[in-house]
Amino acid sequence: MRLNERSVAHYATCDTPPDKTGFLFKKGERNPAYHRRWFVLKANMLFYFEERDSREPVGVIVLEGCTVELCESAEEFAFAIKFDCAKARVYKMAAESQAAMESWVKALSRASFDYMRLVVKELERQLEEIQEATTGSGAAVGGQHGRPRSTRRNQGQTSEGSKENKATRNKSAAALTNGFPEAASSCVVWEGCVDPAVAPPVPPRRRGASLESSVSPGTGCFSKLHDWYGKEVEELRVQWLQSQ
Repeated sequence: MRLNERSVAHYATCDTPPDKTGFLFKKGERNPAYHRRWFVLKANMLFYFEERDSREPVGVIVLEGCTVELCESAEEFAFAIKFDCAKARVYKMAAESQAAMESWVKALSRASFDYMRLVVKELERQLEEIQEATTGSGAAVGGQHGRPRSTRRNQGQTSEGSKENKATRNKSAAALTNGFPEAASSCVVWEGCVDPAVAPPVPPRRRGASLESSVSPGTGCFSKLHDWYGKEVEELRVQWLQSQ
């Protein structure tokens, strides 16, 4: 790979904020001794200078197609940058402490564009899952919001007809035979009752028939029938008050 020296030197010393900086001991290629150098990591380029205040870098390592791993060395806290190519140079370095070594290994391992590409794919996958979950939950919430509207209409109709139901409840109760309502044409309408507090007479029933019905308990008592028919209206009224 050919790089323009002026462009690389300008990028190394420009005002672009670096990803990581610090001193490391770098093993020389010709001289196997370790030399203390100032390192600057910017994107996928690792620059190293002789001193912290040097104007130009001594060299640069492009962190593509490489792995960063610990290595055996005479220096403590050593690690190496190895490339996939067999003839490529292996850069051996050493940090000043265990924490510094771990920090540098982590930063250098995440500096390549290959790693960033994997991160972007993972984030896109997570975003798709969140969008699918949001769409599913939104449809469920929409369905839940759609139900109370129809319920309110039903409650409104129920509240409008509640007065008529109360007025005709005395008459409809008399139309029960053994607890089961007869057809509309056979309903017996009890009229001319002088005292409204007195319940109308119960129609004749067969012998041996029970006063308790499987549909409504206590059909022999008008007050029980009144309470039983009023349960539905009361439940609808409670639901309507809770939805307000």
